[in-house]
Amino acid sequence: MTTPPSTSRQRTGRPGATDAAVGRPVRWWRAAMGLRPRMLAAFVAIAALTAVATSALTYQAATDSTLNLTQSTTLDELRRRVDVLAPALPFPPTQAELDRLSVRLSGTGGFRDWRVLTRYGTARSEWTGPVPVPADLQNTVGAGHSSFQRFTADGHPWLAVGVPVTYATTGPAATAGDPSGLSVYALLPLDREQAATSALLAAAAGAGVFAAVLAAVLALLAARQVLRPIRALRNAAYALAQGQLDTRLAVSGHDELAQLSKTFNHTARTLRGTIEELRAVEAQARRFAADVSHELRTPLAAMVAVTDILDEDAEHLPADTASALRMISSETGRLTRLVNDLIEISRMDAGAAPLRTEDVDASAAVRDTLDLRGWSQIIELDLPTALPARLDARRFDVIVANLVGNALRHGRPPVRLTLTTGGPQPYADLVLTVTDRGPGIPPAELPHLFDRFYKADKARTRSEGSGLGLAIAQENARLHGGTIQAANAPDGGAVFTLVLPLGPGPLTKDSP
Repeated sequence: MTTPPSTSRQRTGRPGATDAAVGRPVRWWRAAMGLRPRMLAAFVAIAALTAVATSALTYQAATDSTLNLTQSTTLDELRRRVDVLAPALPFPPTQAELDRLSVRLSGTGGFRDWRVLTRYGTARSEWTGPVPVPADLQNTVGAGHSSFQRFTADGHPWLAVGVPVTYATTGPAATAGDPSGLSVYALLPLDREQAATSALLAAAAGAGVFAAVLAAVLALLAARQVLRPIRALRNAAYALAQGQLDTRLAVSGHDELAQLSKTFNHTARTLRGTIEELRAVEAQARRFAADVSHELRTPLAAMVAVTDILDEDAEHLPADTASALRMISSETGRLTRLVNDLIEISRMDAGAAPLRTEDVDASAAVRDTLDLRGWSQIIELDLPTALPARLDARRFDVIVANLVGNALRHGRPPVRLTLTTGGPQPYADLVLTVTDRGPGIPPAELPHLFDRFYKADKARTRSEGSGLGLAIAQENARLHGGTIQAANAPDGGAVFTLVLPLGPGPLTKDSP
């Protein structure tokens, strides 16, 4: 008797692929997510995904290869043994003969430690296996087809194979190849194969962990190489923004970062040239204004003297001549104030405007300023009895005069001046507030009020002011270490607030 070649295969209980653990993506705030963490995360993610995919494919291929080899080898070995022992079996076999054949086919000798079940019709050999042979497999083999089946029972994997036994020669009862009615089944444990594939999976997981660690190390090294020139570029840009126009980057290599460094250096050189050119033009313009102002002082002084003499005789002159004389006198005075303001601004720009502080009574200084200009009766005052302060009296007079004069010219009465102190002791601040009841200042004009020659009313091409009063007042406040702020009052009108340090705070200019 011989076993026919396998014509069909039935597979059940095929082990599924191990599910890969998928970690939740970690959410980082964009403000805290720098280039280094992003590069590290990208490298590790790519390495982890690659390792997981490789491990899964390797595990699946190794499992299939191992099980297929076991199945084929087991089936071939069972056929070989049946071909050797079946011809000596009398037909029809008795129960004892079936048991004897099963014992000879089972055991540890030969290929593997398996258990064998023989079946002829309804008669079966005694079964000593730990689990039964699947009924589906017995039905398939009973129909004349060799088959195998993998399944799990009692927590262990098993392989069951079965072959139908046919007649090897032609005889009086049958011809060669006809089924004899005898079926042989072998049950084989797959613990060894499962251990091998588990070890392979553990090795693949270890390789994946190693790949992730290696990717993290490589990412740190790559980030260091990439971030070093970027950090240098950041520091250089910051230094350039701080006014260090000679800042340059060292260029090495020919990659994109090297090209970026070259572009930065070219930009820095161009910016330095442009700024130096602008500074030169600005310095030239300031020198020109200063020189012109100084040159105009002498003829203006003569003109003022002449107009003063003529003003005394204006009432004895014809009306047209007197009107022209008064116009000339007014314009000469306006030009004189403009020249004096230009000279003052030029001295401040040149750093030649020293701050000469002394102990003064700020309340008395405010009253003197208003009395000198005849404003005492038209200004509402809210002053303390005495307010000691260390100030440059002349520059403080200029500040107060410009603020009050601006309110009288462009605001509406009543104009109120308040003098108080504020801030922590012992070095409190002197706070002077000038408020009017005019239409206020358009919001778009507020940032430009202290610009030189700026006039909020564009239609007012000529006015008594020079457009330098508030700029001079702001510069004098800065010399004291203070500032002036402009705003609109909630109930209408403009509010100018002067804040100066009362105590020995830091000054922008050295005082004697």
